[in-house]
Amino acid sequence: MSIVSQLVAFNKQFVEEKQYEEYLTDKFPEKKIAVLTCMDTRLVELLPKALNLRNGDAKFIKNAGAILTQPFGSAMRSILVAVYALEAREVLVIGHHGCGMTNLDTKGLIEKFSEHGIDPLAIQTLENSGIKMEKFLRGFSSSEEGVMHSVRMIRNHPLFPKDIPVHGFLIHPDTGQLEVLVEDYREE
Repeated sequence: MSIVSQLVAFNKQFVEEKQYEEYLTDKFPEKKIAVLTCMDTRLVELLPKALNLRNGDAKFIKNAGAILTQPFGSAMRSILVAVYALEAREVLVIGHHGCGMTNLDTKGLIEKFSEHGIDPLAIQTLENSGIKMEKFLRGFSSSEEGVMHSVRMIRNHPLFPKDIPVHGFLIHPDTGQLEVLVEDYREE
């Protein structure tokens, strides 16, 4: 049985048994926070539990490394929507120790594109069009650096309100221990 068949079969039973009822909430985050965090699988359940966040408490925006790479990209747009349309009143950027985006081997990743059938000409065309693949895929030298980069980008965004605090944290992906890197606007 394929993974899709397994997922669909489980979902059918989940709905029939009304297991969804314990997760019912509305679209507004109860604790009025938006969380930008990494897509690391170790954080899926650990992070909310380590912060005592339940379904409906926060808006979660996930990407590789919790890194904002473009001031007008989809992650930043999601943060702005969370603040302006969904009543989030604080933003938490939460990276983690041991992140795969730390010192990411961008050249190796680009090589894997070809191994998976991406025409090298497509990569060359992107490069010639001004999209530098190593810069596009680049991570950071430390998890702290990645979090602080995102915190600064949010704070300095021309559309982000100055009265909304932006906090930066690192979480340990095994224990859930949280480390505060920056709280509110009072620290750089």
